[in-house]
Amino acid sequence: MKKILLAFDGEQFSRGAFEFARRMNDMQPVMLIGVFLPHLDLSVSWTYATAGSASSIPLLEKTAGKTVAKNILKFEQECNHYGIKHRVHKYPYDLAIPELRKETRFADLLILGSEKFYENFGMETPNEYLRMTVQDAECPVVLVPEKFTFPESIVLSYDGSDDSTHAIRSFTCLFPGLTQKQAVMVYLAASENEEMPDKDYAEELVSSHFSNLSIKVLPRRSGKHLNTWLSELKHPMLVSGSYGRSDLSMMFRKSFVTQVINDHKLPIFIAHR
Repeated sequence: MKKILLAFDGEQFSRGAFEFARRMNDMQPVMLIGVFLPHLDLSVSWTYATAGSASSIPLLEKTAGKTVAKNILKFEQECNHYGIKHRVHKYPYDLAIPELRKETRFADLLILGSEKFYENFGMETPNEYLRMTVQDAECPVVLVPEKFTFPESIVLSYDGSDDSTHAIRSFTCLFPGLTQKQAVMVYLAASENEEMPDKDYAEELVSSHFSNLSIKVLPRRSGKHLNTWLSELKHPMLVSGSYGRSDLSMMFRKSFVTQVINDHKLPIFIAHR
């Protein structure tokens, strides 16, 4: 049984994130931990960006209490309805953000609503708080839009780094039931003639886990080509490595992961060391 964290902010209950957790439980029973975080005071959110630490954001205890209680009740009712083993974690307001980071150290997976998680934290998608939460997590993360179809194909993003292969291995351990789906290992090439690095090794690794595998090299700058290609896949889920931790992954994020979040509204699995 896997321990899954499902985190909600003070104002929002992500139906998409819960639905993804429910489908995971259908495949194999899980222990689902509902983590309920308070609302953030956006009037001083600049301190977060400058300090680089989520613990610097003041929290609005009075305005969020009733909403959090309502969301906890909804979570418990849904879990009981679907027969999901669950627990609720709610932190004191001055410890909520650091405790979420600590929780990920003792969990197999964190699920976040890519559209709902602190959606009031700016107009950008994904917002800064969502990006930093993913980067700080010490376990793999799944970002889920509100409306989606459970994955029927898997896109394995590969850039030649150890983080990308680590993400693929982590995904196979957490989602063995999805390794029989159609899988595409995709490499975004900087030039037309660039080859996938260590292709033979990568193909050996991935083909040992995915029985229905193909390999695709796409030009990194061809956004239109990428959009067309993704739209042709049947209800895909993206698997990605490091999220914004190096020049290469930052470039990959800008050209692929963020674009997928904005344009395609599909589940994304992210794992880094």
